[in-house]
Amino acid sequence: MKIFTAEELELVTKNYGEKKILETGEYGTVYKGTLRDKRVLVAIKKLKKVDESQTKQFINELIILTQIKHQNMVKFLGCCLEIEVPLLVYERVSDIGTLFLYMHKRGCEKLLRLWESRLRIAAEISRALAYLHSGASIPIIHGDIKSANILLDRMYTPIISDFGVLRLNPLDQTQIDTLGYLDPEFFLSGQLTDKSDVYSFGVVLAELLTGEKPVSYERPREQQKLASYFVCMLEKHSIFKIIQPSSYDGGELWQVVKVAEIARNCLCMKGEERPTMKQVAMDLESTSKPKRRDKKFIVLRNRDLMKSSNT
Repeated sequence: MKIFTAEELELVTKNYGEKKILETGEYGTVYKGTLRDKRVLVAIKKLKKVDESQTKQFINELIILTQIKHQNMVKFLGCCLEIEVPLLVYERVSDIGTLFLYMHKRGCEKLLRLWESRLRIAAEISRALAYLHSGASIPIIHGDIKSANILLDRMYTPIISDFGVLRLNPLDQTQIDTLGYLDPEFFLSGQLTDKSDVYSFGVVLAELLTGEKPVSYERPREQQKLASYFVCMLEKHSIFKIIQPSSYDGGELWQVVKVAEIARNCLCMKGEERPTMKQVAMDLESTSKPKRRDKKFIVLRNRDLMKSSNT
């Protein structure tokens, strides 16, 4: 991990000028820049605040993150510790926006209209998280999986960003977007686990299927939190009432139902009842492969679909 100086990053960002801002989020502002050798484009995250009691732990985690090499994860380069809040430096992805943007901004969602695209993105994210949990030299918990932290590059390849930011910043109850993804057990224990990432990924899957935001006060009260509403509708065999028709354009019915079931398993209230990310990745991989389904299966799934559309 490289330790950058405050002066070096001020130069790269033109003293954090407005023209250098890439995005402003709930945790801080991201600036763009180019290192002195002109070869490496960087994204510099300037956090709003830091829980000082956790800074040492977080620095240790950052050192671990420098060892991660995966095509679906943003490359962490280093940080600056000279100022009050750490500055985090990443290799900049030639992204065209976040997954959240392309699912929820009007006009953008058509780029993800094909079922094949959504299923591929989900499978790639799951493999990356499985790598973090069981493929890296030391198991790593991301801690803040959400569609706003998943970049899409020009080939629509998902790139996971913002490792561990939730642990560096105490949770603010006004952070609606984060709360919609957060493991319910976290509110009881205050601890993030690998199963917390599984739950958050389940919310992302539900988003991909429904096209709905994780939390919205524009929906009726019982539907405001997508995770619980999604599970409820699946258990009532009414899942196709909320699954966005355009999201499975080109997909087979059994695939859509299977992915919905995977999402439900991820969204179990108890962490011990959720699958591992490795199992989720395997399930999504098998779902993405075309299969010949017997007539009995097709009849049963069509019956479920007809039941849900009639109720």
